[in-house]
Amino acid sequence: MSSNYSHQADLLEKLRSRQALIGIVGLGYVGLPLSLTYVEKGYRVLGLDIDQAKADAINQGQSYIEHIDGERVAQARQGQRFEATTAFARAAEADALILCVPTPLNQYREPDLSFIRATMAGLLPHLRAGQVLSLESTTYPGTTEEELRPLIEQCGFTVGEDMFLVYSPEREDPGNSHFNTAMIPKVMGGSTATCSSVGVALYEQAISEVVAVSSTRAAEMTKLLENIHRAVNIGLMNELKPLADRMGIDLYEVIRAAATKPFGFVPYYPGPGLGGHCIPIDPFYLTWKAREYGMHTRFIELAGEINSAMPAYVVEKTMDALNEVGKPLKGSKVLVLGIAYKKNVDDMRESPSVELMELLRDKGAEVAFSDPFFQSFPRMRKHQFDLQTVALTAGTVASFDVVLLATDHDAFDYELISRHSQLLIDSRGRFAPGAHIVRA
Repeated sequence: MSSNYSHQADLLEKLRSRQALIGIVGLGYVGLPLSLTYVEKGYRVLGLDIDQAKADAINQGQSYIEHIDGERVAQARQGQRFEATTAFARAAEADALILCVPTPLNQYREPDLSFIRATMAGLLPHLRAGQVLSLESTTYPGTTEEELRPLIEQCGFTVGEDMFLVYSPEREDPGNSHFNTAMIPKVMGGSTATCSSVGVALYEQAISEVVAVSSTRAAEMTKLLENIHRAVNIGLMNELKPLADRMGIDLYEVIRAAATKPFGFVPYYPGPGLGGHCIPIDPFYLTWKAREYGMHTRFIELAGEINSAMPAYVVEKTMDALNEVGKPLKGSKVLVLGIAYKKNVDDMRESPSVELMELLRDKGAEVAFSDPFFQSFPRMRKHQFDLQTVALTAGTVASFDVVLLATDHDAFDYELISRHSQLLIDSRGRFAPGAHIVRA
């Protein structure tokens, strides 16, 4: 008993005194800012990733993510408190291991836990007594207990005594300058009561507020609820968009007017579809898990259908607009503005712009793009375009039959775009409708 207590007591002391070495596994849009936050709060951080290029960039004091200032990485390296490696054997050095790896959907829109499983396979031989392992990847309720806990126990550890397991969903909003990692309250649930106390100690020194819930399953469900809430409400706006258009009503004007109500209404806006690593994916994690309990989440599934149909709606509006000026889509030159999933970031995960480009290409259009965050179209597993970004000048804008605003980056010169485009399709409500401007 005293030995078990010692593992918890020693770990709590290290975490609370900031003497613990924090291991961050996965150094992407979640892992890198979390690593820097811990360093800036006085911890030493060991970053683990399978991508040697990321490890090299960090060790050279450089950032590879647009909205993360390279100076932060450089300062973390100057203090020698941040190091990155691809050698997973070094996980044994860490007192805490925080997993920030992707959880996409497979081709059947079912949860793909391959990244979590592969990461755990790499870590298991190097786990030791007295560590806390926290999963931050978005997933369905039960993942921590059903996937991670048995693997840890098979290694001979007792969860809650000599190994501590928690789930704490990431809440990053890339490009949002109003809320950084340290400011966003951290939901956390432990496998046991002792795990929960260790989880609080892990996060409370680095994050402004820790919200401890009763279990890992409750924490997993919390993350899904947050993003399902957004997906459903955006789905409602996307359902209303064609109706308002048919009725001759500016839905953006209506939303702005409704938002003046100081209670009971939260504004959500329609768009060309959902993008990012959370909102298009997370709802399907719950609909998949619900089938295990013999239930169908019809409301969530309907919102998913509506949101998934938006790229096709935008392309249809583009075809109609071209038809009005006597041009077919086939053979027309189309410039897509913005390929990131949302404005002011260099993140293309699940971007609806990519599907827009594919639909346009499949219908015979000559597709080009312009995005200040991408010099060329990135290599992707499912989507291939051999294109370079188009510089926006009066001449280039005017040379396209149609310009389609897909992602409304602030860096775009909207006055130039409006003045010189022959036909402008606006899927973000950025422009006032006009003679050559069509809302889609």
